[in-house]
Amino acid sequence: MYDCAIVGAGPSGASAAYHLAKKGRSVIILEKETLPRYKPCGGGVAPIVAEWFDFDFSEAISLKVDTVRYTWKMEDSVELPLLEQNIKPIWMVRREVFDRFLVDKAREQGAQLRSPAKVEGIEWKENHWQLNSSQGLFAAKYTIAADGAKGPMASWLGFTKRKCLIGSAMEVEAPARVLDKNVAHFEFGAVANGYAWNFPKADGYSVGVGIFAGRKKQHLKQILHDYASNLFGINLEQIRHHGHPIFLWNGQQKLHTQNAVLAGEAACVVDPFTAEGIRPSIFSGIQAALAVDRAIAGESDALEKYSELLNFEWGKEMAWAQRLAQLFYRAPGICYQQAVKRPSATRKMMQIFCGQLRYSDAAGSAIKRISGGLLA
Repeated sequence: MYDCAIVGAGPSGASAAYHLAKKGRSVIILEKETLPRYKPCGGGVAPIVAEWFDFDFSEAISLKVDTVRYTWKMEDSVELPLLEQNIKPIWMVRREVFDRFLVDKAREQGAQLRSPAKVEGIEWKENHWQLNSSQGLFAAKYTIAADGAKGPMASWLGFTKRKCLIGSAMEVEAPARVLDKNVAHFEFGAVANGYAWNFPKADGYSVGVGIFAGRKKQHLKQILHDYASNLFGINLEQIRHHGHPIFLWNGQQKLHTQNAVLAGEAACVVDPFTAEGIRPSIFSGIQAALAVDRAIAGESDALEKYSELLNFEWGKEMAWAQRLAQLFYRAPGICYQQAVKRPSATRKMMQIFCGQLRYSDAAGSAIKRISGGLLA
């Protein structure tokens, strides 16, 4: 009998396991794949997450980016040197390395890992959860469902109508000589209701394209190939493509049930404007761990408070992100000229991504400026 079973060994699940185990709770992580495993993801991580742990992340970081470059329809580029704006460099990570690093840190605190252990069902048994997996049965007083956008745990736990916007992304890991290892690239205009990106790693690029609003049919593979070829001279023909859904935050919702909570993308915490997912997933995992720890200690409404905290701390900010997203993706050309190309606006956006500024502190003025451009 474990204090907590955590389903999923991504950033949210591993972070929850670390913080729970550090508090002396018995924790079992059930991961359906063998670690380390590839995970489609651009791999940009806000450096503020270092403040939430008591260890050094250096060995899990492929490299750090100190410059951001934007383009509009693969032209009209704009650069922002982050250090000149007192913005900390963005971490670029490979998820197979980053996730395994966090899991190993959790195991050092006493958490146990079963991998591969695909959870095939869950059932409440009087005073605990029984999880049926490919490695047998596991019993736990509490459960954290951190099995991602496509995971079945939320449905099994009764969360059949989660509030989320379903986006989509396609990504390629391109082994190539990286010319600008300190530059992250964002392309607007090539794809409707989203953007393309090229994030450098020590040994190549993560090139991708995502749609985060609307249902317009687009040929993502062709857009991706054109972007990689035209701007970076990368041929993607012989490289495996990875497509996946993204569950974007779409309003306040209940994230707890009988002795269980949702965390990470299972809780739809992805930013609806930028599609940033790693930082909010880690944040939700940590808060889930703290809530479960308090519940074990006897606080009867600890899990309810978890839902309230996520809805307030994260949801309030995401309401502003949604407003920006709706405005930006409605008229991206005007927004590029009125906002992206303005150093002050771009600086604020990077400060938000890096956790140094809140949407609520900056979005109002940005919306006013963009709206003025639309009316002009």
